[in-house]
Amino acid sequence: MVERPTALRLGILVFDGVMMSSIATPSDALRVADKLAQLRFGANAPAFRTELIHARGGDAVTTSSGMTLSGIVPLERDPDVLLIPGVMHGSVGELLSLTAGLDAEIALIRTMHLRGVRVAGCCTGTFLLAMSGLLDGRSATTSWWLAAAFRQAFPLVELQADELVVESGDVTTTGGASAVLDFVLRQIARVSDAALAQQTAKLLLVDPERQSQAPYVSAALIEKPRSTLTEKIEKLLSQEMHRALSVREIAAYVGTSERTLLRHCQTQFGEGPLAHLQRLRVERAKALLETSRLSFDEIVERCGYSDTPSFRKLFKRETSLTPADYRERFTLRAH
Repeated sequence: MVERPTALRLGILVFDGVMMSSIATPSDALRVADKLAQLRFGANAPAFRTELIHARGGDAVTTSSGMTLSGIVPLERDPDVLLIPGVMHGSVGELLSLTAGLDAEIALIRTMHLRGVRVAGCCTGTFLLAMSGLLDGRSATTSWWLAAAFRQAFPLVELQADELVVESGDVTTTGGASAVLDFVLRQIARVSDAALAQQTAKLLLVDPERQSQAPYVSAALIEKPRSTLTEKIEKLLSQEMHRALSVREIAAYVGTSERTLLRHCQTQFGEGPLAHLQRLRVERAKALLETSRLSFDEIVERCGYSDTPSFRKLFKRETSLTPADYRERFTLRAH
């Protein structure tokens, strides 16, 4: 029988340009869990601690918001888990440039992992983790709007872009910024139990049942590596989604072979052209559910479908919500 750990020491890797929320959010959540554990278990309470780690030996960093975090001291021993936080960026190119310059941090990630430290990357920190090579051949997730750029930059990683948290052995990745809370709740349950994780979630107003980034995805905000071929494909799919399209017709329109089309779509979108067309139809349905009072039957027709039950199943598969639940959660309300 494997003994349950009695404490969690979470080390957070810090460097200039780091997002403050990626440090404060897990730190505060673990502090809440620590207080709740003391109330519940008394002297036998599991301990939750957060420590900041500077790969270059400095005692301060400047966050992306311009705030300075000081008083960082060298660690006496390795943490149980090393968390790589997110980096603020203005474009994919800027993000890749910023993370590529963090050579000392990448070296520390590799070294700690070799010493048996579990490693996790949250939000855009997954890019830094991928640059260390530790995600090669593993399943991973990242912030949903960066999925296409991640696939292109790290083709050896099996990206599961809809997932909030992906655990692959001793390496974990999370989606967008708030998904770090889902990761932290898993660590609390691992050290203590599900009840303490649930109590912590309730105090922080976190929904512990959410399992996917899919409901939050907006195709308009996804950062894509651009190319003439990509733009031609998306133009055709967006304009003609009201009717059936074949791979042959799409390839002829964009002026390439079917094989090249399939390969290009897999690289750019992580799926074939017809699967991407279905995703775009769901995106249109999401927008109409958010902004209109159209019935779902009317929305289905505008998305190029005639079979409402089939499209309802597709919508649920892509977003993890029913159309009614999606409209209730995300409809734009006048104030």
